Amino acid sequence: MRPTHVGLVMDGNRRWARAAGHDDPRIGHRHGAEHVEDFLAWCAARDLQHLTIYVLSADNIRKRPGPEVDHLFTLLATTIPRILEQPAGEWALHVSGDRSLLPPATAEALAEAERRTADRPRHCTLAIAYDGHRDIVEGIRAALLSSSDGEVDVDAITAGLGGGPVKEIDLVIRTSGELRLSGFFPWQSAHAELFVSSKLWPAFTERDLDRALAHFAEVRSAR
Repeated sequence: MRPTHVGLVMDGNRRWARAAGHDDPRIGHRHGAEHVEDFLAWCAARDLQHLTIYVLSADNIRKRPGPEVDHLFTLLATTIPRILEQPAGEWALHVSGDRSLLPPATAEALAEAERRTADRPRHCTLAIAYDGHRDIVEGIRAALLSSSDGEVDVDAITAGLGGGPVKEIDLVIRTSGELRLSGFFPWQSAHAELFVSSKLWPAFTERDLDRALAHFAEVRSAR
């Protein structure tokens, strides 16, 4: 049994950099961003169709030091589009979050990557400048605007959420050993299984992904 939609909270870039002897956390962020390419390839090889990856929260933008956030914006404008836009790539990019918090160049680079990958068969949603509460509010607002009688239901709210075509997340993988979701898509992951890896994100391996998928299969088959 395989999940239809896998969520990933990729945590531990700064700790990985310190453990590797680097004082600059930006080195960890760069390795973490580049590691997304590996993860996408592993997921495609296992015929996973839908991914949602937590990249950057709105709180992180507001609270982390300026140079560190500026570096993250640069990675989002360069590394992430390069990974997703490869000619042989299979993943359509979707961005979920408050784009008004992003510099114009970063927002435009991501929007262009969305346009260039729109017709691809697999779907990867990146949570960028993301806030879980705001996400739900926007889903409710969209549902109300599309309602002819002012009535909304769960399906209408779900349809109004951002991201790829399949909203409900079946499995959430959290790296770095932290036992919390950090506001990761609370509506979409309400019924998800959780797999926590002690590995810091840049050290997360293909075998670790297989462990997460095996955990999902074991838990769901036991029900």
